Amino acid sequence: MKLAAAALILAAGLANAQGQPPAGPRLILVGDSTMAPRSGYGNALCARFQQVACINLARGGRSSKSYRAEGLWDSVLALLNERGPGDTRQKTLLLIQLGHNDQPGKPERSTDLASEFGPNMARYVTQARAAGADVVLLTPLTRRTFKNGQLDNDLRPWAEAIIRVGAEQGVPVLDLNALSSDAVRAMGQAAADTLAEAPPRFDRTHLGPKGAAVFSEMVLEGLVKLRPEMVGAKTLAP
Repeated sequence: MKLAAAALILAAGLANAQGQPPAGPRLILVGDSTMAPRSGYGNALCARFQQVACINLARGGRSSKSYRAEGLWDSVLALLNERGPGDTRQKTLLLIQLGHNDQPGKPERSTDLASEFGPNMARYVTQARAAGADVVLLTPLTRRTFKNGQLDNDLRPWAEAIIRVGAEQGVPVLDLNALSSDAVRAMGQAAADTLAEAPPRFDRTHLGPKGAAVFSEMVLEGLVKLRPEMVGAKTLAP
């Protein structure tokens, strides 16, 4: 097993001393840097839950290709396939948000939108459901760059590809791209820049504490509508 994948299992801390997963439902996050610890909204989302265990396995720089190629997805499947008392799997809601790093750029992670990205996402869904997970797909969080006064939402084609996969696979899609782009568009550039990490890490993709709070609340509200039975025991952070 690759070191990165092994680290995911250790960091998750799901197994107890007897090697059995804990009782109760859990939420697992799979995605890129906009969901990952420090640079995304995932940890802020996890902090909003009290009676649902939440594990953020999103990692920066990963795409629908590289998350699998590096062995990270294998570690997620291993967690999903853990068996508890009575040979039962733990009830899991799996959120998957990829797309940022699938855009053309770096060969080791970019994918072709027409021929690769959709099938990659469909394979994640198929394998996760075979492992007993309830899957919700998320479209990519918008970037926050305005050009000539207009938000440049260059991730919309990738969002639409995910929506198609959801329809084909029969799984719900939380269109975070649409929700976040509408919110950022209404803010304007100056206000949207307050959602970023502080300099020298400032950019218009990743999130600081304010951005993580804004978008984690947005995702939680979407989950309440899509899976109320899973997130009904939520607690909202002040």
